[in-house]
Amino acid sequence: MKSFVLHPQLAKDTALIGRTSDCLLLLMKDARYPWLILVPEQEGLREMHELSEERLSRVSQTIKRLSLGLQTLTGAPKMNIAALGNMVPQLHIHIIARREEDASWPGPVWGVGAAEAYTDDELRVLVAALQEALLD
Repeated sequence: MKSFVLHPQLAKDTALIGRTSDCLLLLMKDARYPWLILVPEQEGLREMHELSEERLSRVSQTIKRLSLGLQTLTGAPKMNIAALGNMVPQLHIHIIARREEDASWPGPVWGVGAAEAYTDDELRVLVAALQEALLD
């Protein structure tokens, strides 16, 4: 049996926040948006419908909890939740806090401008705050 390995593109584009409900919780390294990535730790998983009913329920509840937590933390009026997988085939769920003044409002965040990096200090502080606010 293969062990779970995070897709290299996700590893490159994100910082690890931690683990919750058998999933990796990651922060997208784009300071323009508060942007979480949830990755169920199951090798070969590509689609939500491939999850068992029990696991799908757990992942859905985790998405709901993380979305509410991120919205509370950021005060953002809109939360975007998506599982596209067109560029990265490994199942991963985007949870993005949105505001009317953000860089790509009202359109999607993909393909608009270049990602803006966090400084090392900003990243460290944000990951710590997200760990405290979002992890079980």
